[in-house]
Amino acid sequence: SVFLENRVGRLLDLLRHFDDASHVHVVGLNVIDSSDHAVIRMIPDDSDAARALLKELGIAFSEIDVIVTVIDESHSLADLCLYLLGAELNISFIYSLIRQSPIGDSTIAVAIDDLTLGGQLLLRKGFNLLGEGDLNC
Repeated sequence: SVFLENRVGRLLDLLRHFDDASHVHVVGLNVIDSSDHAVIRMIPDDSDAARALLKELGIAFSEIDVIVTVIDESHSLADLCLYLLGAELNISFIYSLIRQSPIGDSTIAVAIDDLTLGGQLLLRKGFNLLGEGDLNC
């Protein structure tokens, strides 16, 4: 999550910095704004490089780990929510990613309150989990 003043062009400036950095790309994005500031939630394809870039730019940010999984014909978004609900895991947010999975299906990032339990559960249910390396261009 990146915190920016809510001014015209600030999002463009941020994204241009990522475009100019050939070693890190934004693969997921969500904007939450208010009258004075905006929270930009981004999923980079290289968290270390994104962290270094944001520090270099002097931009305030926070981090949270997410699970990235594939949604396909046999594993729907409703199934994912049902399984996580059954384990009493809270979903903080779900984002569709700009990049498709390596096999062409949709990918989503899910923030839940227990990544280990959630990841194990989804693997047992046959979901294909992706790592950061799978998100590279």
